[in-house]
Amino acid sequence: MSSTDPADDQAGGRGNQAMTGLRLRGRDREITAVREALDTVRGGRGACVVVEGTPGVGKSRLLAELDEMARRSGFDVVSVRADELDQYAAGAALQSALHSSDGSNRAAAATDDQRLWLLDSITDALEDRAQRAPVAVLVDDAQWADPATLFVLRTLPGRLAASRILWVLAVRSDTERPTVARVREDLERLGARWLTLGPLPQQELQDIAADVLGARPSPGLARLLRAVAGNPFLAIELVRAFADTDAAKMEAGEAGLLHDGIPVSFRRSIAARLDRLPDDAVRLLQIGSVLGREFDLGTAARMLGRQVGSLLSGVEAALNAGLLSADGPRLAFRHDLIRQAVHENLPLAVRTALHREAADSLRGIGARSAEVAWHVVMSGGPVDDDAVTTLTTAVRELSSSAPDAAADLAQRVAGLLPPHDGRRITLLTDAAEYLGRTRRVHEALDLVDTTLPEGLEPLQEAYLRLVAAEIHQAAGDDAAAMTHLQQALDLPALPPDLRVRLLKTKATGHVYLGDITAAEQTGPWLVEASYRSHDPAVVVSAMVFQSQTSFYRGRLARALELAEEATRRAGTQSAALYLRPPRIPALWLATVLTATDRLADTERVLREGQREAEALGLGWSLPHWHAARACALLEQGALDDAAVEAEASLMVAGELEITLPNPQARSVLALVEIRRGDLAKAKDHLRAAETGSGTNTTQRYGPWVSLARAGLADAEGEDGEAAAALTASFQSREPTRLLAVPPSHWPGIVRIALRDKDRSLAQAVSGALRSLTAQDESRQIIGAVRTHVDGLLHRDPRALASAITGYRSTGRPLALAAACEDLGELMAASADTTPAIPYFEEAGRLASASGAGRDQERIRRRLRRLGVRTGPVRNHTAGPQGLGSLTESERKLIPLVVEGLTNRAIADRLYVSVHTVNTHMKHIFTKLGINSRVELTRLAIERAISADGAD
Repeated sequence: MSSTDPADDQAGGRGNQAMTGLRLRGRDREITAVREALDTVRGGRGACVVVEGTPGVGKSRLLAELDEMARRSGFDVVSVRADELDQYAAGAALQSALHSSDGSNRAAAATDDQRLWLLDSITDALEDRAQRAPVAVLVDDAQWADPATLFVLRTLPGRLAASRILWVLAVRSDTERPTVARVREDLERLGARWLTLGPLPQQELQDIAADVLGARPSPGLARLLRAVAGNPFLAIELVRAFADTDAAKMEAGEAGLLHDGIPVSFRRSIAARLDRLPDDAVRLLQIGSVLGREFDLGTAARMLGRQVGSLLSGVEAALNAGLLSADGPRLAFRHDLIRQAVHENLPLAVRTALHREAADSLRGIGARSAEVAWHVVMSGGPVDDDAVTTLTTAVRELSSSAPDAAADLAQRVAGLLPPHDGRRITLLTDAAEYLGRTRRVHEALDLVDTTLPEGLEPLQEAYLRLVAAEIHQAAGDDAAAMTHLQQALDLPALPPDLRVRLLKTKATGHVYLGDITAAEQTGPWLVEASYRSHDPAVVVSAMVFQSQTSFYRGRLARALELAEEATRRAGTQSAALYLRPPRIPALWLATVLTATDRLADTERVLREGQREAEALGLGWSLPHWHAARACALLEQGALDDAAVEAEASLMVAGELEITLPNPQARSVLALVEIRRGDLAKAKDHLRAAETGSGTNTTQRYGPWVSLARAGLADAEGEDGEAAAALTASFQSREPTRLLAVPPSHWPGIVRIALRDKDRSLAQAVSGALRSLTAQDESRQIIGAVRTHVDGLLHRDPRALASAITGYRSTGRPLALAAACEDLGELMAASADTTPAIPYFEEAGRLASASGAGRDQERIRRRLRRLGVRTGPVRNHTAGPQGLGSLTESERKLIPLVVEGLTNRAIADRLYVSVHTVNTHMKHIFTKLGINSRVELTRLAIERAISADGAD
C-alpha cells in the first residue's frame, strides 16, 4: 500500500486524468452524497462513505473528485492506495501515511501484540489533526489493504465518531476476502453511506467517447460501446483502441465476459496493442504483470536477464502506448485491469513459474517478506526451504499487528507442505496461538482438535496442548485448560524447560480454580527452580505465584509483602512487564491491596500500571486493568466510575477482539445497575457474564457471577434463588473463595443467607472470617466486616455499632451504609424507633453520594414509615437527560474539551487511561443528546459549564 495523491487518479488509474482532462460523468447522485458527507464533517461530526463497484467503474475517479472537493473545503486529506501485494504486509500503511507528513510517529511498542499501540498511535494523530482542520481519510482499493489497516478501518470510525473525520473506502464489489467483508459489516452497523457505482447509461458512455475523441462517436463505435456493459474505463480503452484499429475488425469482435469480469474484447484489445509493440516492451509488460500493479524496473530486468539500460526503449514504447505510467519511483500499470488482462493472457503454467521466479528474485535482493510471500502463494507450490523460511517470517511479522491474518497465512502455508513435514505442525500450532488472541477462539480450538489426531511427535503434541491450555485459560475455561496440561505432562521425554512451563501453567490453573492445596503441591520445587533462573520474568512470576497461594490461604501480610517485592522487581526488569494477567505483579498487587486497609493505594497502583501498559502497547492486558479498577472503585462506592471502567474493559476487549469479554467486568456492571435500580440492564449484563463464564462457580470469575446472580434475585424478591446462587461459591469455611471478591461484599452474602434462613451459609462466611482474623488481626477492614457479620448473625446492635466505627476510616462508604441500615433495621424493630432514624439517614446520604439509587429509594421508603420526609432519588435512566445527569468525572472533562484537548491529552492531564476518557465522552454525548465535540463545546460555552459542576 502506498500513500498517493488521488487528485492524479482518473476513471480507473494513476496519471490518466492529467493526460486526458476528462470530466466525471454520470455520477451526480454520488457527488451529491459525498458533498453531504463533507458538510456533515465540517459541522463537527464524523462520517463514513463506502464506494463499491466493479473494476473500472470509476471508484478511483470518484475518490479523486472527492479529494479535490475536500481540499477546496479546507480539509486535511490523508490518502492511501492498496496493492495486491499488501495482503500479507505487516504494519499499517494508513499509519505510515499519517505520520510521514507530520513526523509525529510514536515509537513502536516492543511487544508481540501491537494492535493497541497501532490503534492509539493512529487515533492520536487523527485527533490532533482534526483539532486543527477537518480530516478526510481516503483508502483506495481497500480490498487489498494490509490486515492492520483493515483492522484500523473496522475500529476507528466508531471510536472517533465524534471527531471531524470523514472516512472513505473504495472497494471492489466482488471481493471474497473475509477480513474485507468484516470491515464492510462493521461500517454498515455504524451507519456508513453506501455508494454502489453501477454501469453508466449508454448516453453517458457516448459522452465519454466524445470527450476522448473530441467529436461525437460514429454509429459503429456507439454500437461497440454497448459491449463494455456500462464500464467507463473499458469505454475509454475501447475508444482509444478504435482510433488505432480497423473498425470493421473491432465491430466483428466477440463481446462475452470471462469469470473474472474482464471482457474478451478488452483482453483481445490489450493483446492486439501488445502485438503492435516491440518485443522488449511486450516482455517488460508480461513480467511487470507478474510483479504487480507497481513494479521495480531493476527486478524486471533481472528476471529478463537484461541490463536496465537495454530496456529503456521498451519502457518508452509501453509509456507511449498508454499502458504504463511513471509518475513515481516505480513503473505502474495505468489501471489494474490492464495488468490483469496482460497477466491473464499468459498461460497458467507460465504464470505460476514466473511467480515462483519472482519470489526467488525478490528474496535475493532482500525484498519485504510479505511481497515474497504473495508470489509464493500465487505460484501454488511446491515450496522449497527458502520459501518456507520467507513465509514463516511473513507470518511472524504479521502476527503482532494482525494475528487473525497471520493465522490464516500460517494455515495456507501449512497446506503447501507435505503431510509429514514437521514445520507444518509448527505452523498450525502458531496459527492456533494467533487465533487464540482474537475472538476466533472456537476456530483455534477446532484447529487444535483436528491437528492432534495426526500422529504428532510428543514434543509437537505438548506444545500444541500448551497453546490450547493458554487459550482456554485466557477465555476463563480453567477446567478444560487443566485437561490439556495434564495430557501434555503425561507425554514422554519432554525437555525440562517445556515441562516447567507446563507445570507453571498448571499451578496457576489450580489457583484460578480455587484449589490452593493442589497449587501448593505443584509449587515447591517449581518455585525453587524459578528463583534460580536468570530470566527476571521467571523470578517475578514465582513471587506472584507464592503471593497468590499465601493470599488465598488468608496470609494477607505475606501475600502483600511478596506482591510488593514482585512489583518492585518488575519495575526494574522490563522482561517482567510482559507476563500475562493476572500474573502481572502490579495487577495482582492491586487485588491484594483491595482486601487490606490500603485501599487508597490500590487506585495509585492501578493507574500507574494501566498507563504503563498503554504506553508499552500491552493491549492484551488492558481489559484486566480496567476490570480491576472497576472492582476497586466499586469497593470505594464510586458506582459511576466503576461502571465506566467496566465498560472500558469491554470496549478494549471488543476493539482488540480479545477472546471473550471479561465476566468480572460484566458482573461489576450488573452489581452497579442493581444498586442504581435498573434491573433490566443488570439482567442483560448478568446474562453476558454467564455466557462468558458458564454456570460453573469454581471457575475463576465464578464468585463474581454468583454475587451478581444473587444480587439480582434478591432485588426481585427471590430469596431462595438468591441464597442458592451464593451457596456453591461461598459455603466453604476456608477463606479462599471469599477472598475472590473484596471485603465489603461479604456481609451482603450473610444478609441474603439469613433472609432465606440459610444459617449454614452465613456461618460458613463467619468461619472463614475467623480464620482470616486468626492469621492477621491487624487489618481493620477484616475486623469491621467480621463484627458486621457477627451483628447480622446474632442480631447484636453493639457488634453493628462497632462495625460502623470500624468502617468509617476504611474508605468503603457502601459498606458503612449497609451497616448503618442494618443497625437501623434492628433498632426500628424495638418499641422506640427514634434511635433508628439517624442511622437510616446516614445510610441514605451515603447511598445518594455513591449513586446507589435503588438503595436510596429503599431507605427513603423506610424513613417514610418512620414519619421522616426525604428528597427525590437521583435518576440513572438511559437516553438524553441534560446537564444535571453528568457525573463529577464527566464534568471534569468538559472544560478540557472546550480548551481543545484531544482525548489523549485529556487522559494525560487527568492521569487516567485514554480508554476511560473515551467511555466518559460516550456517556456525555448520550446524556446530552449530542454526537460531536463541536456541539459539546458550543453547549459548554453557552451554559458556562465548569469542572466543579457549576453552570
